Amino acid sequence: MREWIGGRNPVYELLRAGRRHAFQLVLAQGVQEKGRLRDILRLCEARNIPVESASRSRLDSLVPNHQGVALEVNQYPYVALADILDNSAKKGEQALILILDTLQDPQNLATLLRTAEVVGVHGVLLPLRHTATVTPAVVNASSGASEHLLIAQANLAQAMGTLKENDLWTVGLEGSGEAHPPSQINLDGSLALVVGSEGQGMRPLVRSSCDLLLRLPMRGHIDSLNAAVAGSIALYLAWQARGFPNNRFTRS
Repeated sequence: MREWIGGRNPVYELLRAGRRHAFQLVLAQGVQEKGRLRDILRLCEARNIPVESASRSRLDSLVPNHQGVALEVNQYPYVALADILDNSAKKGEQALILILDTLQDPQNLATLLRTAEVVGVHGVLLPLRHTATVTPAVVNASSGASEHLLIAQANLAQAMGTLKENDLWTVGLEGSGEAHPPSQINLDGSLALVVGSEGQGMRPLVRSSCDLLLRLPMRGHIDSLNAAVAGSIALYLAWQARGFPNNRFTRS
């Protein structure tokens, strides 16, 4: 199966990641070949990817929000859970895995994938059914961050059991009174952070499979945070607990 990815940053990151096979690049007629577009063309040349010019109306028919460029590729390459565990082991780092339990909104998925990539998550787990997946729209909304991540689809309860066998703690994010504030949870060890769906939170079996529950302190009038915002904050807390390793702005 093939699909079209549009947008200059998503196309650039997809080519830079090099995990998908690209069949052809289509540029809007009259587009100026500079900046990010020049980078895209350089990567296409290096990989011998055919480039053609077409009307903007044709690009509109291929993909929305194309910004004058569209790339035809194979579907997103999901991996196995073992690949994610190997990723942290090869890097010699305490594993940090994001588990997303039946998120429905592609925009929320894209936001969490973008945050996960920024903080160096070793992999993301999605359920097998009833969830948003990595579609072209998600690739676009994540600005191509999805292309640099290892993402697996699995039975989450079974996968969480495997993670525990590999000495990872599973921490579920929710706002109940049973959950603990960040100050009471060790977030710097090997762990998997679980974020539930927008309306229902974690499913009962997934929730009961968690070792600990984490709640974010709040003081305003709103009852809860959006799933993508709450998950992003929790990911940053985990990265902070590790001392922000490999922060590109750290000065030696």
